[in-house]
Amino acid sequence: MSILAYNGGCVLAMKGKNCVAIAADRRFGIQAQTLSTDFNRVFEMGSHLYLGLPGLATDTQTVAQRLKFRLNLYELRENRRIKPKTFGAMIANLLYERRFGPYFVEPVIAGLDPITKEPYICSSDLIGSLNEPNDFVLAGTCSEQLYGMCESLWMPDMEPDQLFETVSQALVNACDRDAISGWGGIVYIIEADKVTVKTLKTRMD
Repeated sequence: MSILAYNGGCVLAMKGKNCVAIAADRRFGIQAQTLSTDFNRVFEMGSHLYLGLPGLATDTQTVAQRLKFRLNLYELRENRRIKPKTFGAMIANLLYERRFGPYFVEPVIAGLDPITKEPYICSSDLIGSLNEPNDFVLAGTCSEQLYGMCESLWMPDMEPDQLFETVSQALVNACDRDAISGWGGIVYIIEADKVTVKTLKTRMD
């Protein structure tokens, strides 16, 4: 078993029309043993910037804290809010520094540009190689199932409600087919004027 799959879990981000969504499951376990059903994998890094960190649970919390520290330093020094694309470069930098003893996380970023409100998503592997598609990004133990669901359901220029439904259906259906992720989900819909947070109920077995 890969160390990335030791605690289970998955994260998904998807673009819509002037909005973006990021979602994650809530399970924390040790291989097939479930320990908690309210684990947080998605972290708020700014008013319109969210970071998902699937992978080893201890590294999830360490990387989130280190990135928040670097983000605060950046915003103090620059006296402006960070752009999601710049935040992606910051993550790549942090992970590549540790390439010989890496953090076992695969970050997923979703956000809106603070000036243009342009939606942005990207993901990274554990040594900081960025992937910036125009539709969706995902990482975690049920990534094969998520790819199939997202490719079937995604459409360009979805409105926030339609985007929520698409992300929710993809996450719920993919987790139902994976034994080490699931047990509920949480979805963040990021728009220019608000962020909506909704929880999902999934199979509990």
